[in-house]
Amino acid sequence: MKILLWHGYLLGGTGSNVYTRALARAWSRLGHDVVVLCQEPHPERFDLGGAAVVRPDAGPFLPVFVLDSYEDTTARRLPDLTRAEREEWVERNAAALREHMPADFLLVNHVLLGAPVGVAAGMPFAVKAHGSELEFAVRGNAELAAWARETLARAEAVFAGSEHVRGVLEEVVGGGEYLERVRVVPPGVDVEELRPEPRAEALAALVEEARRDPPLTGERHPDPGNADRLAGFLAGEEPTVVYVGKLSREKGVDLLLAALEHVEARAVIVGFGPERAALEEAAAGRPVLFTGPLEHRHLAHLWALADVSVTPSVFPEAFGMVAAEAAACGSPPLVARHSGLAEIAAGLESEYPPEHRGLASFARGDVDELAATLAALLALPPSERRRLGQAGRRAAERLWSWERIAALILSARG
Repeated sequence: MKILLWHGYLLGGTGSNVYTRALARAWSRLGHDVVVLCQEPHPERFDLGGAAVVRPDAGPFLPVFVLDSYEDTTARRLPDLTRAEREEWVERNAAALREHMPADFLLVNHVLLGAPVGVAAGMPFAVKAHGSELEFAVRGNAELAAWARETLARAEAVFAGSEHVRGVLEEVVGGGEYLERVRVVPPGVDVEELRPEPRAEALAALVEEARRDPPLTGERHPDPGNADRLAGFLAGEEPTVVYVGKLSREKGVDLLLAALEHVEARAVIVGFGPERAALEEAAAGRPVLFTGPLEHRHLAHLWALADVSVTPSVFPEAFGMVAAEAAACGSPPLVARHSGLAEIAAGLESEYPPEHRGLASFARGDVDELAATLAALLALPPSERRRLGQAGRRAAERLWSWERIAALILSARG
């Protein structure tokens, strides 16, 4: 099949960006002819399995849901754009899609502005709702919600990553015939790239990947000197906790730092965002290492070194990709039990031995329960923690492998 995959953003850093490149890679590996249309200025840095990458001329700004800085464009919040600005941006992207038609399948990312782009392109299309657009742009905005309902009604299928996102979609956008075409298909995990490793091999590989980092600075790049910092910090056998995600208030990293005051463990905090300086100040003098954002080539080895991987978000999450990826590496995830993260916990518990099913999650925002559950995980004998890691790996293979998800999307459309 010839597949067009439209994504209005980059290919690294955030959940929908990772989703896009992983799905393109999986479809390419399955033998399909894939064209990715996105705003990534450096597609050569990513493995898309042979998929072609096209960057549409989208104009002087990038509509976003949360303001961030970008290399060569100006970010503007979608709700702040005029109708004319939105429509021009949509048409520029639709014109780029039409240049690559005909195609057998078109998948567009994000309800807005993906669904309008799909309508304007003029061929049957499906929409992937990621959740961030719903929470940060559409919620409470009657005009955008109406536009979303109108354009979703033209889609062949609407894919939601979890039952939680399906519910948010109906709550925020409103009812309509499109709801009959919503299909719940979770994001995927590259279970070939992400797999358990012996500790010594994982540490050596992590340090080597960090030495390969290009000499770039800025919040979207790994911190300079990470190779030596990681080698020194992760030497020895102390319990290791890892967080991967945005360093923003809604992600709950402050809760993790508070919980760690009561747990004997060192922590690696991976990511970028507006709260980094405050979090570093809160962690001063404690065994906590901030690395900046890392790529999957690093994380494949870091997760293999993690005794526990914590996802403490207090904001509704569409799924919880990093927890599923950590599980694929044999690192037992510990997630806040709500929204899409609750579905991750349920998947893990389906493989965990009954006596340990309470160790997959904790109540949202509950520092005491987070600290107690984290301490209980770290207190397990190494053989028992390995047993949990193996169970998490089985859950990732059975429920979330990208090949399974990519085939499921194609079979579930329409």
